[in-house]
Amino acid sequence: MPARHGREYLNGLKATSREIWLGGERVESVVDHPALAPGAQAIAAYYDLQHQYPDELLIDDPETGEPINITHMQPRSIEDLRRRHVGLQRISELSMGVMGRTPDYMNVTFAGFADDRTRWAGPNEANAEGYENLVSFQKRLRRDDLSLTHTIINPTVDKATDSNLAANPVPLHKVGETADSIIVRGAKLLATLAPYADEQTVYPSAPLPPGSEPYALSFTLPMATPGLVFLCRDSGIRAGVRAVDAPFSTRFDEQDALCIFDNVEVPKRNIFIDGNLDVYNKVMGKSMWWPNIMQQTTIRGLTKLEFAYGLLVRLAEAVNDTSERTNEMLGEVYSFIEVTRNAILLSEANATKWEDGGVYPEARALHPMRAFLPDWFTRVNDIIKTVGSHNLLAAASSEALENPRINALMNEFQPGANGMCAKDRSSVYRIAWDFAGSLLGSRNELYERNYLTSARTNRMNFHRTYSELNRQRGAQLVDKLLADARGR
Repeated sequence: MPARHGREYLNGLKATSREIWLGGERVESVVDHPALAPGAQAIAAYYDLQHQYPDELLIDDPETGEPINITHMQPRSIEDLRRRHVGLQRISELSMGVMGRTPDYMNVTFAGFADDRTRWAGPNEANAEGYENLVSFQKRLRRDDLSLTHTIINPTVDKATDSNLAANPVPLHKVGETADSIIVRGAKLLATLAPYADEQTVYPSAPLPPGSEPYALSFTLPMATPGLVFLCRDSGIRAGVRAVDAPFSTRFDEQDALCIFDNVEVPKRNIFIDGNLDVYNKVMGKSMWWPNIMQQTTIRGLTKLEFAYGLLVRLAEAVNDTSERTNEMLGEVYSFIEVTRNAILLSEANATKWEDGGVYPEARALHPMRAFLPDWFTRVNDIIKTVGSHNLLAAASSEALENPRINALMNEFQPGANGMCAKDRSSVYRIAWDFAGSLLGSRNELYERNYLTSARTNRMNFHRTYSELNRQRGAQLVDKLLADARGR
C-alpha cells in the first residue's frame, strides 16, 4: 500500500476494536466520539497533507518504488537531511507545532533504529533476530503508512522503592513464554496519540541495572491486541466551540494515555529485544537516535516559537503596545527563534556519518535544545499572558459578534487600535488564550517540559557527555592565560 489518504486512515481506525477508556466510558469508536473525533480528523489531515505537497512529503520506497512519507527516509547525505527538513517543517505547520506526536515522530524514530545494525544487532550479532524483526517492521510501517504510539516510561508509585525492579511488579515485564510468543504484564506511560494509532510500540529509555532482564523489552503490537488497555486523560477538546474561537482545542488534542498490559501475548516476530540487557542499554546511548529525532522535534519547536512570536506581535498591535517592557519580551522570544534555527542548520551542515552508512545531524549542536526548549516554552506562555493581560479574558466569541447589537457595542467599546475592528481584536486574543491558557494549552506546556526528559536532567547529561571535550578546550585556554601571565 502506498502513502495513505486521510479517509483510508479513518477507515482503518473504524475497522479495529481497541480498549480505549475516557473517563468511565469505553469508547467504541474514536472517529465518532465527540471528545476524540476532532483529533482523529487532525491526523487524517496529516495523511492528506502528503498528497497536497507530494514534492515535499513523498519519496519512493527504496525497494518497491511506491510513494512513502519522507519521514521514513534513512538519510545518506546532507542534502537528504535538508530535504527531510523541508518536509518536517511542512508537517509542523499543520498544527503550528502544537501536536508533538504526529506520525512523523515515530517514522523518524524507527527509520533511525532500522538504520543502526551496530547497536540493535549487538556485539557478535547476539540480537540479530530481534534486529531483523525491527527491519521488517520498519518496512511494514512505511509501506502501510501506519500511525504509531509508543510508551517507554515506568509509572511512579513510590520513588523510594521504584528503582528496585526485582521487587517491582508495576513496570512492563515478561511473565511467561509460549512457542511463538512472550507474555507481558505491567504498565508504561505515556502513550501519546494512543486513540489515533494503529500499533503500540515499546523501546528502551533509561538504562536498566543488572538483573533486569525481564524488563529489557522492545516490541510492537496492534492496538486491538487482547489485554492492551489505554486509560486516556481528560479530553482537551472544546466541543460545540467554533474553530475560529479556539483553533487549537477544537482540533489538535493528540491525547495521552496510561498503557496497561494485562497478560498480553507478543508474537516473537514482533519482538526487537527480549531480555538482552547489553543491547537494551546501548541502543539509546551514544547512537544516532538522539540527533535524528531532535531534527524533527527542534523543527517542530521552531515552528511553534515562530507562531508564538507572530501571535505576540498581533497582541501588541491590537492595543498599540510599544512599551519598552513589551518590546523586550518580544525580543526575548525572537532570540529563542534564532538560537533554535541556528542549532538546526549547524547540526545539518556538520552531519555525522555513522557506522552503517547513515548520515544524521550533529548531536553536539542539537543536544542543548533539549534543555533550552522546555524552559523557553514555559517562558513564552508567561509572556503571552503578560502581554495579553486581562484582555485575554474579555474577548467576545464569533457567535456573539454575529449579533448586531453586540457587534455594535463591541466596536464602540472594545475595538482594536489603529482601526482594528472588534472581530479581529477578539480573534487574536481568543487564539492566544487557546494557545497558552486553555486546558489544552496547559497540557502542552507540561508536555514541552517533559517530552524528552526534564531540562534539569538534560543539563546534567550534557555535562557528562561533553565534559571531557569541553574541559580540554577550557584547560587549553586557562593554561594559555597562565603561561602568558607567568612570562610577563
